[in-house]
Amino acid sequence: MGKIGFIGLGIMGKPMAKNLLKAGKSLVVFDVVSSAVDELVKDGAEKAASPADAASASDIIITMLPNSPHVREVVSGKDGILSVVKKGQIVVDMSSIAPLVSRELCGLLEAKGADMLDAPVSGGQEKAEKGTLAIMVGGKEEVYNKVKDILDLMGKSNYVAGIGAGQIAKLVNQTIVGINIAAVAEGMSLAEKAGVDPEKVFGAIRGGLAGSQCLEDKAPRMFEARYNPGFRVNLHIKDLGNVQETGRALHLSMPLVAQVMEMMQNLAADGHEALDHGALGMFYEKLNGISLKKK
Repeated sequence: MGKIGFIGLGIMGKPMAKNLLKAGKSLVVFDVVSSAVDELVKDGAEKAASPADAASASDIIITMLPNSPHVREVVSGKDGILSVVKKGQIVVDMSSIAPLVSRELCGLLEAKGADMLDAPVSGGQEKAEKGTLAIMVGGKEEVYNKVKDILDLMGKSNYVAGIGAGQIAKLVNQTIVGINIAAVAEGMSLAEKAGVDPEKVFGAIRGGLAGSQCLEDKAPRMFEARYNPGFRVNLHIKDLGNVQETGRALHLSMPLVAQVMEMMQNLAADGHEALDHGALGMFYEKLNGISLKKK
């Protein structure tokens, strides 16, 4: 595979693209924020004038965008990938979007002879920078095998099933993560209210069945009131919106997701939408009139 087009250089996309450059890959990049493009150009990437420009110069086109409408616009909008895509090209959408949109766009690309994978990621900014993201892939397995080595430069990729399956895996991930963080905050609130140091409780339970990556990552943030992202509250709200949309389409009852969504909406209403989703600790502090910050 030759040149890679990379579209979307935000909090996640920029470090992912940088890891490809560090591995010696040839990149042509586009983003609506010109300063992000300029930073990648300094690191050795070529600058594209539009998504179509990036796609026309590439064999593989990676998109890393905020939500479904942005991906749809980049693929099928004015100066989009679809206007120039050729037979044999592969589009890898690493954004977290609605599975039905992935399937819709895959159909449009396949009609032009191109292939598409949906390959959303988990791990937040820190793991994007380290190149240790979890990457969940949907699409044709033979297409995945063509780009696996490239994906694995940004993290650890796992093939799930056909198109849209990567997005379903990501929605399951975000469901479990959101509920888990809320459970960590609720449990630590109980310790604090009972007069037992939450940090001591954390040390006592982390090696047992309550232990999890969420407990390890988020409890220390709550004890330090350290809520720089990470993974922002507003992005988790977006993902839970996609969870609920998909659940409604399947007539699936998801009461815990609804509760966590309300908590995160409350944080956003208080102006905390740009904080790390571990700020669910702040929701419980406000609810109970306590502080989880270590004394």
